[in-house]
Amino acid sequence: MLEIVQIEVGLGQNLCELLACPGSGEAAVIDPAFEGDRLLRIAAARGLRIATILVTHGHPDHIADVDVIAAATGAEVRCHPGEVDRLAALAPRVRAVADGERVAIGDHAVEAIMTPGHTPTCVCWYDPGTPALFAGDVLFVGSCGSVSDPAAYFASLQRLAALPESTRLYPGHDYGKTPTSSLAWELLHNPALTAASVEAFCAYKRIRWPR
Repeated sequence: MLEIVQIEVGLGQNLCELLACPGSGEAAVIDPAFEGDRLLRIAAARGLRIATILVTHGHPDHIADVDVIAAATGAEVRCHPGEVDRLAALAPRVRAVADGERVAIGDHAVEAIMTPGHTPTCVCWYDPGTPALFAGDVLFVGSCGSVSDPAAYFASLQRLAALPESTRLYPGHDYGKTPTSSLAWELLHNPALTAASVEAFCAYKRIRWPR
């Protein structure tokens, strides 16, 4: 099972995670938004070698210190195909993932789930061993992110709702009552997931539908 270390960085309540393989000491960092030097110190104190940077989407408040981590570790960046060019300006090793692709972290792996709607290029990362979902801005504790495409967003949320209810949610911001939650709790209390249709989702987000 991967060890998960959740870290709040910056001034916008950003949350990123270190995912560590206990056996090998290899690690990945999700959305190194800010305080890259601090993230490196935390990893070093735990004896971890960051080999991979996992990006949920390309908003500046989620990739601001990709260059710091990549320069210090040589880590490969994995992201949606639509974010490759943007991230290639920050790191020399950037590779797109496909929907359902598994990315190794030592003896373990996480799965890429394409979840457009907040942006067209959102990727959630799913650890089936824990299980845990690293949702970026697609799903917060008790809410969800801003909307670029309501129909796509609703479909993405339905995909996430089908994951095991025991799944632990790790959002991209600490905007809820707690920094993490369970999918079981979200399915009962999060209006983004309880919405039964695109129309209901748009009513919750106060978006005119159809536009």
